[in-house]
Amino acid sequence: MASLIRFCEGQLQLIVNRDKSRAAPLKSCAFLGYRLNHRAKLAWTEKAHHCFKQQIKEITSRNRGHKVQTVIDELNLYVRGWLNYFKLSSTYGEVKALAQWIRRRVRLYYWKQWKQPRTRRRHLLALGVDPKQVHMASRCRKGYWRASPIEIVRYALNNRWLEEQGVPDMEAVWKVLHFGPKARV
Repeated sequence: MASLIRFCEGQLQLIVNRDKSRAAPLKSCAFLGYRLNHRAKLAWTEKAHHCFKQQIKEITSRNRGHKVQTVIDELNLYVRGWLNYFKLSSTYGEVKALAQWIRRRVRLYYWKQWKQPRTRRRHLLALGVDPKQVHMASRCRKGYWRASPIEIVRYALNNRWLEEQGVPDMEAVWKVLHFGPKARV
């Protein structure tokens, strides 16, 4: 470390922050949210992953009281910006899992907005759910997070419908960033 500091400060005329700098194997280091995974490919750090999830939770917080379209627009901006920053990583499996998690968060937000059973019933019927099954779902006593993956809710608020509403499809964005605009989505 001492020789690295001497070189950086002497030859390169750079100031080295001794608190943040260290000499270590490359696989144990992280830089700007990136790390090397076990296959020597770029991946996100755990801290970056955690910060992403925290920001998504903040955007889709159930007690924000914003219109759903405002939340989706904000979510879209954040997700696209985050994926553009981390486009060098090769973490498709994580992107796929996060995409499912985000859709569940959006379903939760809709379910919270439709708070009253009659409102839930009206919206579910409008989305084409069988009237016999609507009663069970609209009167569900589970919490919002536990109700969001229920089959009836997933059927009504399916992935295609969520995309039509503007919810970002992380998988499609990731594929376009990695393989170009002509990538099969």
